[in-house]
Amino acid sequence: MEGVNISSSFTLLGFSNIPCNHFALFALLLVIYLLTWISNLLLLTSITLSPDLDSPMYFFLGNLSLVDICFSTVTVPQLLHGLYYGRLRISFLRCFLQMYFFVLLGILENFLLAIMAFDRYLAICNPLRYMAIMNRRICSILVVTSWFTAALHSFLHTFTISKLAYCEDKLIQHFFCDMTALIRIACSSTTLAEVLIYTEASSAIIIPFLFIMTSYSLIAQAIVKLKTAESQRKAFFSCSSHLIVVSLFYGTVIFIYFRPPSSYSGNYDRMISLVYTVITPMLNPFIYSLRNQEVKVTLKKLIQRRQLSLPRRGYV
Repeated sequence: MEGVNISSSFTLLGFSNIPCNHFALFALLLVIYLLTWISNLLLLTSITLSPDLDSPMYFFLGNLSLVDICFSTVTVPQLLHGLYYGRLRISFLRCFLQMYFFVLLGILENFLLAIMAFDRYLAICNPLRYMAIMNRRICSILVVTSWFTAALHSFLHTFTISKLAYCEDKLIQHFFCDMTALIRIACSSTTLAEVLIYTEASSAIIIPFLFIMTSYSLIAQAIVKLKTAESQRKAFFSCSSHLIVVSLFYGTVIFIYFRPPSSYSGNYDRMISLVYTVITPMLNPFIYSLRNQEVKVTLKKLIQRRQLSLPRRGYV
């Protein structure tokens, strides 16, 4: 079966057929995108430069910030372009490159959230062996393995969907080259691609999600056994930020990708997709920073250091 060739192109519908104030939406999303860059870079810089944040938890959080920056950059600039100019033509090659990096980064964020849940489990349930188990070498291996595994998963999905045959009117009802949106406009059989999404993708999304739930079930049992209410509060507070991020990420991803094709709704799904492609990458650093005293103290120190380093103007 032959798919479209390299010279072919698609048209991204974006929000051009949705009645809304496109200029206001453009301005809002531009502000959110800039906040995503600034907040994640600030958090990443704090973790990199501060010795107070030299721990496995912040190492993984720094990687999550990097992924969030890349994840939003894969889709948001193109979304802004579409809102400003209307429908957007995108080449076959560029479309599937976007799909590849979008799926890669999405699966990678999923893996990082699972690793961070395991990190919290060890810190609370096995504190005496925590630093021995989660040393720098093990942390690096976990992150590198996550990148490699996510890249393989993404290649499999992208390769399979790119081999589908597409109709002459290649109109994608989305603001980026999403797997489900491309499957909807294929003229050939999409059985293999759909089976891969509902089976192979489960190993990359559902299994880590169950791993996170298991980790937090064990953490909850350990917290209940703590002797004082203050100890229970501190233990729960150290996990609450991660639980909020997990809820935001999995709530939208499972809704979008684990439904029967007959329930697909282009307009509604585009709005939901904004949550995990635009909103969540911006919220993550705020959730972790505002609910973490160590991060807030470090940020204050960096800002004060920056202010002291600025040249002062004096009177002659």
